[in-house]
Amino acid sequence: MASFLSKLFGFSNNAPAEPDASSGETETYGDCLIRVTPMKEGAQFRLAGSIEKDVDGMLRVRTFIRADLFSSRQDVVDATLRKAHQIIDQHGASLFSDDAATRQV
Repeated sequence: MASFLSKLFGFSNNAPAEPDASSGETETYGDCLIRVTPMKEGAQFRLAGSIEKDVDGMLRVRTFIRADLFSSRQDVVDATLRKAHQIIDQHGASLFSDDAATRQV
């Protein structure tokens, strides 16, 4: 029972999921670069990525991680690109309007 509750609330003895920065999946959307960095969790992948933009000669990075899990790597890549497009469209110029070099969205 304790094992079930630990997994349910994310307190597993397994190593925490880390973004797969080596995925190599990128796409340009508008004037932003989207990087797909899915997080491997057991046999599944968690939706994660970043949006980058050069603002006045400084690289600004906005990372995002969502609760969505996918069994197929291609499915998580496609969903991450859709989510990044949605974030860019919804936030517009305000996505990079602060002075933070990096932050979560």
